[in-house]
Amino acid sequence: MGKSKKYVSMLLACVMGAVSLMGCSNGNTRVENESSMSFEDAVTEMNSMLKKINVEKISKPVMDIYSDDGSDTAMLDDIDTFPIMVEGEGDINIEIAAATELSSNAPDDWINIVAENFNAEKKEIAGKTVSVSVRKITSGEVVTYMLADAYEPDVFIPSNYAWGEMLKSSGISIEKITDRIAGNTAGILIEKNTYDEFISKYEEATVSNVLEAALAGDLIFAYTNPYTSSTGLNILTAMLKAFDSQNPLSAKAQEKLLEYQKSSPPVAYTTAVLKNQAAKGIISAMVMEEQAYINTPELASYIYIPSGIRHDHPVYTFSYCSDEKKEAAKLFTEYCLSEENQKLAQEKGFGRHDDYQSDDPGLDGTGYLTAQKVWKQNKNGGRPVVAVFVADVSGSMGGEPLNSLKSSLVNASAYIGQEHYIGLISYSGDVTINLPIDKFDARQKAYFCGEVKSLSEAGTTATYDAVLVGLNMLQEKTQELKESGVENVKQMMFVLTDGEQNEGYSLDRITPIVAGLQVPVYTISYNYLDDNGELEKLSAINEVSALKASSDDIVNQLRNLFNVEL
Repeated sequence: MGKSKKYVSMLLACVMGAVSLMGCSNGNTRVENESSMSFEDAVTEMNSMLKKINVEKISKPVMDIYSDDGSDTAMLDDIDTFPIMVEGEGDINIEIAAATELSSNAPDDWINIVAENFNAEKKEIAGKTVSVSVRKITSGEVVTYMLADAYEPDVFIPSNYAWGEMLKSSGISIEKITDRIAGNTAGILIEKNTYDEFISKYEEATVSNVLEAALAGDLIFAYTNPYTSSTGLNILTAMLKAFDSQNPLSAKAQEKLLEYQKSSPPVAYTTAVLKNQAAKGIISAMVMEEQAYINTPELASYIYIPSGIRHDHPVYTFSYCSDEKKEAAKLFTEYCLSEENQKLAQEKGFGRHDDYQSDDPGLDGTGYLTAQKVWKQNKNGGRPVVAVFVADVSGSMGGEPLNSLKSSLVNASAYIGQEHYIGLISYSGDVTINLPIDKFDARQKAYFCGEVKSLSEAGTTATYDAVLVGLNMLQEKTQELKESGVENVKQMMFVLTDGEQNEGYSLDRITPIVAGLQVPVYTISYNYLDDNGELEKLSAINEVSALKASSDDIVNQLRNLFNVEL
């Protein structure tokens, strides 16, 4: 996709990464620091400061009644946002969609090295040279794109077989070449001191015991997004099986998942987020693939316990491929399985725990797809989200940046659940409440999309004035819901900006208020270096991530973020 997608992706990347782990008690963690206020003092100070901010409220929001007209394909970024890591130039070239632990940068580059060597040998089929191209893409994204008819790879190498079963159950004719191309397991990591205490009380390290310990407050366990992460999907289904060994999708299992999610940290968007939270001491147990664990020396103090199904990277081709391409796929698979290349796989961290047998949850492809939906329905532990989007419309956002911001938010809004409460603010030198926070039903969504589409740029950048207005909106809506019987909501704010604040209150001035209110502020530095680190500091107040928008897949980023949080 063109420039607009690139700009849009900046927004999304930030928003997603921003959604890190918020805490266990009320959904928000915070950093205790000298500038913190009590909640009551923070509210008093905020109200005092709001008196000096010029706030306009749109009396008649624009309604966009066509916001649901987009197809699934239109809501996905171009497949080329997922990079080709190896480019083949043979007479017969096959494109491989390979899991990221195989196709990224070193040490996660095993298949890239093998592919380069394979291409260099110029092997032939019926006098034609054969080559491979490798695309780096998560297993979950391959399934998403293929089910939307937006991508047709010649070969698919996911982390585990669950993704292949999901394709098969959805009517895509797949042909398995081998069950294993690079052996691996997924599992649970527990910090050493916590592990020793855990074993002394629970005796055995099982998924069931880890969940029991988490519910008892003996450890804090976090996992990754089961829509994109193979480990997340694996552990989710292992959890459901632990809740009901006879039927992981039963009402009993779903009720226990809901109970667990009420007190657990929110699901992390990526394993990198988990590692950051572990380093800060926020969590004491998390999920990870063994190969990643082997290659992460800073996690040496963690104990690894393999769990769920194996991650042996099965190889699939498809009925729509020509016979030549199918033969080329088999030739490359044989090459990967050679003694030399399997030795290289071991050097890259694969091939450990070969004696581990899969703990199969007993699900077919439809079952795995259902498990994702069950998780999405229960991920917030029954707590509705109250969120406000704060969009920078200062002069520097003019043109492509603002157009991209608008298209990405409109497209990604399709993934926000109707049970949540969403509002919209825009700001330059002044602050405008485009849409008060309300339940995100069809009507509110139409207003949200209409107001996003109507945004225009002008003026200076009063970022922290807008943050204060957003905080006030969150508090007022939360109190309103509480009075109507809706308790324990989860507050969130997303700030989308391309430049430094140059008008209104400073970050230092609002920091104690943000800390006192304990609202996680997810910042997206849009086409902006943030040399002073102010956006990072704003997000760090209550321990969430600040992302720099620099990727080309902003719609995908928002989609995945909203699957995790909204």
